[in-house]
This record gives sequence, C-alpha cells and structure tokens, in this order.
Amino acid sequence: MKLLGLTFGRDKPASTPPLADQLREAAAFFAAEEYEGAIAVWLPLAQAGHAEAQHGVATCLMQGLGAPADHEVGAKWLLAAAVQGHVEAQRDIANAYLKGEGVPQSDVDAELWYRRAADQGDAAAQDMLSWLLANEDGRTPDYGESLKWARAAADQGIAASMTRIGLFHHNALGVARDPDAAIAWWRKSAALGDADGQAMLGAAHHIGQGVPQDRVRAYAWLMRARWGGSKLAERFLNPVFASLTPDEVEAGKDLARRLPAAEAGS
Repeated sequence: MKLLGLTFGRDKPASTPPLADQLREAAAFFAAEEYEGAIAVWLPLAQAGHAEAQHGVATCLMQGLGAPADHEVGAKWLLAAAVQGHVEAQRDIANAYLKGEGVPQSDVDAELWYRRAADQGDAAAQDMLSWLLANEDGRTPDYGESLKWARAAADQGIAASMTRIGLFHHNALGVARDPDAAIAWWRKSAALGDADGQAMLGAAHHIGQGVPQDRVRAYAWLMRARWGGSKLAERFLNPVFASLTPDEVEAGKDLARRLPAAEAGS
C-alpha cells in the first residue's frame, strides 16, 4: 500500500458509508491491532482532507504499524491534521519536532505546537509545554509560565507535572520556597506511580525535610523509584543504603513492595 503524497478534495463515491461509520470502523481495526485494515479505511479519508483519518495514518507511519515506518511522510500527515486543529496531531507533531523525527529538530516549533494543543486543554501537551519552558538547555527558563501549565496538567491528573510543581516549591522556582507544599505534591505524584516523585519523596525522608526523618521509608521510596527508571533515584540511593543496617535494608525492601498503599496510610 503506497502512502506517499498528500491529496485532498477527492470526491466521495455515492455508496460510501457515512464518515462517522468509517472512522469507527478504522478505530475498531486499530484497537484490535489490525493496522492494515485501519490504514485501508483511513487513507482515502485522509487524502480527502479528514483530520482524524490523517492523524490515524500518521500514527501508523510514525510507529511502523501496518506499514513500514516512515517518519517523514508520517510527519507530513501530522502537520496536515494539526493545521486543522486536531489536538492529538498538534501534540504528536510537537513531539516529532522535539525529537527530530521526520522533521528537523526544533524546540521552537515544538513549543508552538505544544502551546496550540495546550490551549485546547490537552493535558499531555500542557505537561510537555511546562517541561520545555523550564528546560535550561540553550534557553532562559520561564518558571512562572511553566508552573502555570504544570498546574493545568496536574489538575487533569498528570503525575509528572505534580512532581515538577513540587520541585518548583522545593527550589523556589517561580514560586516561594515551601517544603510542605513540595512534599504534598510529591506524595500525590508518588502515589500515582511517578518515579521521580517517588525519588524526591525518598530523599525528603532521608534528610527529614517536610516529613519526619525515616531512613527505611526513604530507602523504600528510592527503591520504588529505581524500579520505575528514575535517574534521580540513583543520585540518592547509595548514601541512604550506606546509612542502613542489614535488617533495615530488608525492612526497606519489604516496604517498597507495599508502597504506595503503606505511605497513604502513614
């Protein structure tokens, strides 16, 4: 199946099912992992200019589902949908610009498209826009606006934004220093499984900042954070481990397996 090129405005055959039915059929194919079937339905609609179908084709091409991966053509379909206001396409093309997948790497273009999706209320885009605005690589961070978007994403349950808000309170970035607020946000994100939030909560328990000092609980949270892939956990874990007796290490491992339920009840 050839997916190269963008062709809009094709006439719809008289016997074609209603658009909504076709989109539901494609979505059902995709959910069943029958990606070739999804593409077969989406492609004519995408070529006719339907943003939802353009995003579907793009998703398959960007991920190599039902067709060989082709980031360049996939990005073209994403842009076609994004300029029509398709919020997921706006977020996905922002991701593509951030990573340089199918388009030249550009933080400027990534920010533009994250912002458009964030303005439409997309929580993942709000979180990524917050992260990008706080990023110090080659730019001056805007912690105030980053905090604004992190709060918007956190209100929709994005745990990474909760962790970021906690860091802002902890480090007085765009907001007054408030260790208690930092702990409150890290508790929320840790309970939702954010590994960096778990690492920060563990570090706080180690030094007794905002919470009672508890080396066993610190070790437990840091172990959970390591299991979740947090790079922050590695920074704190060895000093905590060195402070524990062998029995405390075993107690920490046992507690780690029971978190976050044990933390919620403490």
